[in-house]
Amino acid sequence: MLLVFDVGNTNTVIGVYQGKDLKMYWRIRTDQLRTADEYGMELYNLFQYSKLRMEDVKAIAISSVVPTLMMDLNKMSRKYFHCEPLVVGPGTKTGLVIKYDNPKEVGADRVVNAVAAVQKYGGPLIILDFGTATTFCVINKQGEYLGGAIAPGIKIATEALFTRASKLPRVELVRPKSMIGKNTIMSMQVGIMYGFVGQVEGIVNRMKEEMACNPKVVATGGLACLIANETDCIDVVDDFLTLEGLRIIHEINRGTAC
Repeated sequence: MLLVFDVGNTNTVIGVYQGKDLKMYWRIRTDQLRTADEYGMELYNLFQYSKLRMEDVKAIAISSVVPTLMMDLNKMSRKYFHCEPLVVGPGTKTGLVIKYDNPKEVGADRVVNAVAAVQKYGGPLIILDFGTATTFCVINKQGEYLGGAIAPGIKIATEALFTRASKLPRVELVRPKSMIGKNTIMSMQVGIMYGFVGQVEGIVNRMKEEMACNPKVVATGGLACLIANETDCIDVVDDFLTLEGLRIIHEINRGTAC
């Protein structure tokens, strides 16, 4: 089996693959203070609960935007799974042509998403990832990575509104019942939800104009469904795009499925 980690600033998504089949996945909080042993014990509990065996894991692939965690994740991989993890970064074979000014600046998560999306959907594409930041990645019809945009994520903006405006409370991110808020909480929900819907539509439409074509728009990330339900500009929601990209990149570099 292959164990994959998508380490984000807020959450870490973990998946277990048997060949090309995703057998199980979990979403846990990203904690930069967690040690290798704490990660090992948490995975032990998750495997036990899901009736999976840790000893069946033969390989590990990691995509991370949190460099400070990598030492402990590497230690955990060696101690609890007895293997050297594949960490996606500069020098990793991906098969993706990156036409960024400096290809090394493209985050591992964006590269992994692009690899999976090109293989699954072909080009041209616009890939949205709703995480701590909201990223937009553009792929041309040849499957080449052209660039994109990075915006503050929904939760970052919501937290900033709460911390900087003393009379505004924290609110749940849900679809408001009306576009005209009748109280403070509902008014904030309208502004947050449809402010981000407008951001997504505006950026995607301008990218389409510049690309001079009609690319497929693929969304992933924890809040993808919430936004996709409110706009017609997103064609596909793929919850496991990053995990699938890690599986593909592992096969490219290690040559075999687990």
